[in-house]
Amino acid sequence: MQITPSLRRIGNDLVAAYLVLADDGVTVVDAGLSGHWRALVRELADAGRTLADVRGVVLTHGDTDHLGFAERLRREHGVPVLVHADDAARARGEERPHAHWGSWRLRPTGQFLAYAATHGGLRTTYVREVQEVADGDVLDLPGRPRVVALPGHSPGSVAVHVPAVDAVMVGDALTTRHVLTGRTGAQAAPFTDDPAQALASLDRLRALDARWVLPGHGAPSDAGTAAVVRQVRERIRATS
Repeated sequence: MQITPSLRRIGNDLVAAYLVLADDGVTVVDAGLSGHWRALVRELADAGRTLADVRGVVLTHGDTDHLGFAERLRREHGVPVLVHADDAARARGEERPHAHWGSWRLRPTGQFLAYAATHGGLRTTYVREVQEVADGDVLDLPGRPRVVALPGHSPGSVAVHVPAVDAVMVGDALTTRHVLTGRTGAQAAPFTDDPAQALASLDRLRALDARWVLPGHGAPSDAGTAAVVRQVRERIRATS
């Protein structure tokens, strides 16, 4: 799905990954589920690009529904996979999350699990080799993405800020569609290791001043980082 001429989404509101398109190639942010491979190829083709144009995959964190086709790109096409050092072991499958599910409802939870199961979510391929990045790193990839640490959802959760396209990919630092309850709108994400730390990390996101906020689950928002963070905090106050 085209968001802007320089931004595309792979997947849907249940699970999403993103493409940053630049003159010198393509940066992939997150890798969804393994079954999104065809969608990756299709989105690249729609944009007039191929797999040969992909210069790197940047993971917002190391959870399985963000690893998807990352190892396939690395193994078959030599594409480096980058992840924060604190989530490197998780991306390699050496550590498992200690996440809180929180509230859930039968129908949306079933829909999410069924979608994951039919798109390769039951057979995760971990990334055998990753390149570790740190907070503040500006990556030598198309769009010059900058790493912004947002620990909480996982120890190494990050946002990927790309000022060139006025966008920030936030992974599961927040969500605009709660996959377990079906509720839409900016809110805290489920499966979070440390909810209090995740909430505190949003102050760093608010300061980025990007128009497009692109979550790993839910619809893209063009309300800007400050407004989206405010909406998350308001939702938490209203439900606490």
